[in-house]
Amino acid sequence: MMMNKRLNGIVPDSMKYIKRNVGYQWVGLIANTVLIFSIGLLLGEIISGDIENKTIIPAIAVAVITVAARFLCTVKASKMSYYASKSVKKNLRGIIYEKLLKLGVSYTEKVSTSEMVQVSVEGVEQLEAYFGSYLPQFIYSLLAPFTLFAILSFVSLKAAVILLLCVPLIPLSIAAVQKFAKKLLSKYWDQYTALGDSFLENLQGLTTLKIYKADGHKHKEMNIEAEKFRRITMKVLTLQLNSITVMDLIAYGGAALGIVISILEYRSGNIDFMGCFSIILLSAEFFLPLRLLGSFFHIAMNGMAASDKIFMLLDLPEDGEKTAVIEKDNYTITCKNLCFSYDGEREVIHEINMRFPQAGLICVVGESGCGKSTVTSLLMGMNRNYSGSITVGNIEVSSIVGENLMKNITLVSHNSYLFKGTVRNNLLIGNPSVTDTEMWSVLERVCLADFLKSQEGLDTKLLERASNLSGGQCQRLALARALLHDSPICIFDEAASNIDAESENDIMEVIHSLAETKTVILISHRLANVVKSDNIYVMSEGTVVQSGSHTDLLKEDGVYRVLWDTQQSLENYARGDAI
Repeated sequence: MMMNKRLNGIVPDSMKYIKRNVGYQWVGLIANTVLIFSIGLLLGEIISGDIENKTIIPAIAVAVITVAARFLCTVKASKMSYYASKSVKKNLRGIIYEKLLKLGVSYTEKVSTSEMVQVSVEGVEQLEAYFGSYLPQFIYSLLAPFTLFAILSFVSLKAAVILLLCVPLIPLSIAAVQKFAKKLLSKYWDQYTALGDSFLENLQGLTTLKIYKADGHKHKEMNIEAEKFRRITMKVLTLQLNSITVMDLIAYGGAALGIVISILEYRSGNIDFMGCFSIILLSAEFFLPLRLLGSFFHIAMNGMAASDKIFMLLDLPEDGEKTAVIEKDNYTITCKNLCFSYDGEREVIHEINMRFPQAGLICVVGESGCGKSTVTSLLMGMNRNYSGSITVGNIEVSSIVGENLMKNITLVSHNSYLFKGTVRNNLLIGNPSVTDTEMWSVLERVCLADFLKSQEGLDTKLLERASNLSGGQCQRLALARALLHDSPICIFDEAASNIDAESENDIMEVIHSLAETKTVILISHRLANVVKSDNIYVMSEGTVVQSGSHTDLLKEDGVYRVLWDTQQSLENYARGDAI
């Protein structure tokens, strides 16, 4: 029979509820057995003509007590099932979340976000049936036949032995399909996660698909994947239906055999009417628990297939135990001979040497695709498989505890995520203990306070990704949240791109003020924003080709000068058009 020791051991808290569930079901079985024997005794006396009032009243009392007991046990067993499921979902999702924390922000190098969502949501939901229904039913299905055998053996040993020998036919039929079912359900979950990946990607890129009129093509691709998923789902349902039919034949055929044996035993005088009646009604109880187990088996198998995905996530290798923390008042960042490749073959960063002092504004510029944003992700610890060295103070980034790294470094990008809710909720992410006064102070600094006061203040509602705000307002709010985080190192990755000129100037003014006391790194494609920086690193094709101040770089006949002249020509042309 299907049991997964690792799965059972990963959420031990649920086992106490499973044991209580089995206990209530077993007491309910005893109560039902007592009820059947009392009714059989009463009917036997009626048939023989020995019925008396003193016999009827106790029989009615026993019937009322046993029915009430069975009802109570059924209710309690259902509650235990609910508590077991609740415990599993809570604890297992907590374990998955802890694993993600250990993997850190670089977890996407090892597992896709869509698969992560499916495993932690739908995958855990599937395990609810395993712990809440299948596992207690499995234990009860082993206990019930032996309990009934022990009772009926005193009535008719022959009937009890025959019924008990027929019981293993159901688990044998389950075992016969288990290997095939496991392989089929593994394919089912592979196709399910693949379909989820495509759906999430297409949903996120729906606007782009519409712009380029490629939605029809993606629609056809999704239809093909959905059809594959439909076919494998139908195969799973066909397997379930066929195996359930076989189990029904065994279960009800065994019960019928018990009825025939009891009648033959009664006709031969080996048992009385009460014994015959009891065997007839209890014959089905030998098989029904296992028949119900067979129904739960396919649901549990689905959960087991999902658990394989969960364990695949939990078994992902971590980068080793990180114990280092950034030294206080030593926030200089140094990159030495830094190299990085996404696929392990083509290097996108090659032999980079940079230094970002504890106080000051250092900029990284270059054409699109030169590796600027990759440098950002490496500094933030989002990508770990680099060679060379990245240190904060004297501590290697790859050895710094993830929580400590996030505490000391704040990233503001052009697409910083703003959550659905209120302005207040988004600002509290930066600092949960901040006061309303402090919130308004930073909103004043980023020139967003007047707008919010004209709305609902800090309780201004935000839609998903703050889509009810303009691009400039979103960037200002993201910057305000970063100011509240108040980390000693700030990285701005194109934080002033794709917004209006007024918002860009306001944001740059705040960035320059931060650079007076903090380590500030500015990644920018617009060179007008880096003129006043302390030092500029110019990147081309994944390496640093120039460094120096704006004035010094203009004197050189290099990449920076070409970029500057090109951008100035375009901006002058645009201003001329405006005039």
